[in-house]
Amino acid sequence: MSNESLIRVRMSEKDAHYGGGIVDGAKLLELLGDVATELLIRHDGDEGLFRAYDNVEFLAPVYAGDFLEAKGTITKVGTTSRKMEFTVHKVISSTSPGSSSAKVLDEPQLALRASGTCVVPKDRQSKKKGG
Repeated sequence: MSNESLIRVRMSEKDAHYGGGIVDGAKLLELLGDVATELLIRHDGDEGLFRAYDNVEFLAPVYAGDFLEAKGTITKVGTTSRKMEFTVHKVISSTSPGSSSAKVLDEPQLALRASGTCVVPKDRQSKKKGG
């Protein structure tokens, strides 16, 4: 059973919400929801529900054309709650808005860091613990 999930996705023009092709932060939170869902399915056999974010830090702008890696880890397991930590790194950067050129970053750039809690009701936890 994996306590970690990673997805990679390219931001498109339709994800851009602000001038200059900047992607809305809500799109990044949507990615975290997908990561959390995978973590809960792997851990409990159910999608569960996102209860709350404890912390969200937007650390670098994301643009249409950027490739992102969204990663999550379950850090603490309660009876029904699952504490998680998330990061989103930019791994390929669009070189200019509206252009098809891009560059692979030598070092991924941390664009977002967050933590939160999800809940899976006991009657929906179908995975056997320890097996």
